[in-house]
Amino acid sequence: MRTVLMVAEKPSLAQSIAKILSRGNMSSRKGLNGVCSVHEYTGSFIGQSAHFKMTSVCGHVMTLDFIGKYNSWDKVDPAELFSKAPTEKKEANPKLTMVKFLQVEGRGCDCIVLWLDCDKEGENICFEVLDAVLPVMNKPRGTERTIYRAKFSSITDTDICNAMNHLGEPNRNEALSVDARQELDLRIGCAFTRFQTKYFQGKYGNLDSSLISFGPCQTPTLGFCVERHDKIQSFKPETYWVLQAKVNPEKESSLTLDWDRVRVFDREVAQMFLNITKMAKEAKVESVSKKEKVKQRPLALNTVEMLRVASAALGMGPQHAMQIAERLYTQGYISYPRTETTHYPENFDLKGCLRQQANNPYWAETVKALLSEGINRPRKGHDAGDHPPITPMRAATEAELGGDGWRLYEYITRHFIATVSADCKYLQTTISFSIGPERFTCVGKVVTSPGFTEIMPWHSIPLEESLPHCEKGDLFPIGEIKLLEKQTSPPDYLTEAELITLMEKHGIGTDASIPVHINNICQRNYVTVESGRRLKPTNLGIVLVHGYYKIDAELVLPTIRSAVEKQLNLIALGKANYHQVLEHTLDIFKRKFHYFVDSIAGMDELMEVSFSPLAATGKPLSRCGKCHRFMKYIQAKPSRLHCSHCDDTYSLPQNGTIKLYKELRCPLDDFELVLWSSGSRGKSYPLCPYCYNHPPFRDMKKGMGCNECTHPTCQHSLSMLGIGQCVECENGVLVLDSTSGPKWKMACNKCNVIVHFFENAHKVRVSPETCDLCEAALVDVDFNKAKSPLPGDETQHSGCVFCDPVFQDLVELKHAAMRHPMHRGGQGKRQGRGRGKGRRPGGRLNPKKPKDKMAALAAYFV
Repeated sequence: MRTVLMVAEKPSLAQSIAKILSRGNMSSRKGLNGVCSVHEYTGSFIGQSAHFKMTSVCGHVMTLDFIGKYNSWDKVDPAELFSKAPTEKKEANPKLTMVKFLQVEGRGCDCIVLWLDCDKEGENICFEVLDAVLPVMNKPRGTERTIYRAKFSSITDTDICNAMNHLGEPNRNEALSVDARQELDLRIGCAFTRFQTKYFQGKYGNLDSSLISFGPCQTPTLGFCVERHDKIQSFKPETYWVLQAKVNPEKESSLTLDWDRVRVFDREVAQMFLNITKMAKEAKVESVSKKEKVKQRPLALNTVEMLRVASAALGMGPQHAMQIAERLYTQGYISYPRTETTHYPENFDLKGCLRQQANNPYWAETVKALLSEGINRPRKGHDAGDHPPITPMRAATEAELGGDGWRLYEYITRHFIATVSADCKYLQTTISFSIGPERFTCVGKVVTSPGFTEIMPWHSIPLEESLPHCEKGDLFPIGEIKLLEKQTSPPDYLTEAELITLMEKHGIGTDASIPVHINNICQRNYVTVESGRRLKPTNLGIVLVHGYYKIDAELVLPTIRSAVEKQLNLIALGKANYHQVLEHTLDIFKRKFHYFVDSIAGMDELMEVSFSPLAATGKPLSRCGKCHRFMKYIQAKPSRLHCSHCDDTYSLPQNGTIKLYKELRCPLDDFELVLWSSGSRGKSYPLCPYCYNHPPFRDMKKGMGCNECTHPTCQHSLSMLGIGQCVECENGVLVLDSTSGPKWKMACNKCNVIVHFFENAHKVRVSPETCDLCEAALVDVDFNKAKSPLPGDETQHSGCVFCDPVFQDLVELKHAAMRHPMHRGGQGKRQGRGRGKGRRPGGRLNPKKPKDKMAALAAYFV
């Protein structure tokens, strides 16, 4: 019996596919990494009996990054990143140990079936999976085929079974096009980002952005927003005049007429036309025309149109809408949501999809009518050759999906029903009048067949006053004629929907990456999302774009990125060489980068006008160890300390508060210590600004506070305040927070574990002695007599936090509440780890627990 490994892109997808293929007759177990499950069943594979193992990855297995020193901003000239800096594939999420997991499951398998998403990114992940599992799979016999690719567009029984019966091969060219995009974005983005971030953050204090990033797609996206902003700022309103006439077909009714000249910009000319028309007493009907018109049903739904509508009509940001669409897809409610196609293939089961919706109370009548009268073939749209348009694949209720999930599903379903409905038909009547020598018109519309507007009422023809029955030559008394003075108005800021349209038109990004680029310019504080989901550029975004225009307009214009996207598509089609495209594009941007660096003074001139220099920003906080003058604390992102006398800037931990720490000084450099805190429910620790930026010992890295400092005698260091190895993460040490009393706590110096203990204790100290059982440092605790929880009214006790039964009820494990998930130590909870073994810096042993006590230890804390 052959063993077949099958891999999907997400755990939920693996479960759904396995359930369909096994007809529910499968067993499931958790995989090695605790995240991905393995579903096993027996069946037939290419005419032979087989044992199937279906599992998944969690998106990309690997990510591209620079190696070694090239990841350091301080050690490498950004210009080297274009060619000299070597790159390597690293695990995208090392904590998932995905490569090891795949190898464990793939060992001894004869074949592999790849069920990754059917787009370019999915093809790329196929080869990441193959790189991991092929070395451990059984070797093929002769020319025997062992690698298969399943192509599917929805999680339905029909589509999944059809994919299994028509297996193909993964597409190497599409995977290479993704590799090329990743390398271009990494090298170009990092080079420009590092240079301009260091240059401008070293000069200005109120940029309010922790990273001044550049991206080959991100920057043109920002450019569109700033271009609209510039049009608004440069707009000069003009006054114009409109002649408005009203006639009275009947005594108590009036009809407003539109002037055929529309408007004039000269007041005297407008007054002349008013005087001429006022001489007439009646309006004469010059012509009456009636024409049947059609409002076409929409094209089938693709990703870009879905994102546009989600933003404009549903108030959802593009990235949020895409996340919801992907969830609906993995749950089997809709077809694959990333597609450029707006044309259904001839063999697509439109009636089958429509029947699924026959019992939903919102549109049951419309669906049943279509099924009985016959559906209309959808309009012929664009066939991009990827996936069918986004289609509802199974019925759902608001209670099932709830909130935004239901709102997006409802729109997708209504759109699909509209594509197979009839066009909307209406009768348009146009009456032309003459008042003196001037011509006026009024138009009326009457719906004759609502068609698709029944299911999409927001597209319906607006109700208008019915026009009077009249014929050529009829006369109507004039009610009033007046001159209206108006002004031209500027355009509004771009909406997300309009920006998506521009990005699609100019070839910036793909249907999958467009939401990411829009989200990036928001995250970087380049634009803010205003009411109506309009994108208003910030000062920083405006100055950056103007600076790019001043130095090299092609950095911000969509033309060069659009050309690169075309080359990447040629790689995917096998019509362009991967290495040549990469080399040619990097050479262009390398030249642009050198010119940008040489011309940065041009952008700096614009920055000077909008932002304050470091010396003029912030408020005095702590003393510099070099000149002993006060350094200023700059609170705007990224928060930092600046000594204007020494002209030195010191970075600080982000996403928390910084205050002076008791005016204590570092014994190594005489800098005053500061205290970082993420809040009352979070962690806090002191740090020396100089040591934080210039690690004093070899075993320390940049960005370490006193809770990781290995100084052997400093009272604030890990050596003096460390208690024992973290109960959850592998490398962390639980360190006493000496500022936390009377609600004492110790916190891990790597992850977000916090242990609360000894509330209301008068004093807590770390003893030089260690526990005989686990080798953690003992803790000396002093309580006030009135509040002592110790037995026998004792006020002092020395013992092990982990092992001493006296302390057992006084210790509580929690996880720190971080202000932002980007905090450098914040990791998720992992159970059952124990405290492990090892030697703590400064000579004291980390806690070491016998194996038979591990379970009891985990239960004690969790």
